Amino acid sequence: MQKIWCDIEDAEYVRERLNVAGCQLLMRVDSELFRPDGTKKSHETRFFISSIDPGTVTPENLLSFIRKHWQVENCLHWMKDRWWDEDKHYLKHAGNLFIELTSAALSLLRFIQKPGESLLETAEEVHFDPQKALQVFGFQAE
Repeated sequence: MQKIWCDIEDAEYVRERLNVAGCQLLMRVDSELFRPDGTKKSHETRFFISSIDPGTVTPENLLSFIRKHWQVENCLHWMKDRWWDEDKHYLKHAGNLFIELTSAALSLLRFIQKPGESLLETAEEVHFDPQKALQVFGFQAE
């Protein structure tokens, strides 16, 4: 369950006094996760600054934007950093290449992922038997 609070008045203060250019809207989002038995599993509060004109969006639109942002973060960036430590690498001349390779690896894993299998299970299966993954793409062991 998520609740959102939108603040226009303090956004003006942040924009004018704190020199955050374009700040039109401040938001607080409280998220609660519950277990199947109804007990609370976790509570998280996040704060956002937005340049979106408050007259053009509803709180429901804002929550949708925030969910979509975190879906990308959780489904892509978190995995790349967790599995390949992408944020820790300093590659002077090959940084973009490393990012492209990790993105390609993640795409390939999703391509060969079996229904009902987690991406981690797929990655572990490929790690222990790379020939299976190669066979999916038409490569045969010699």
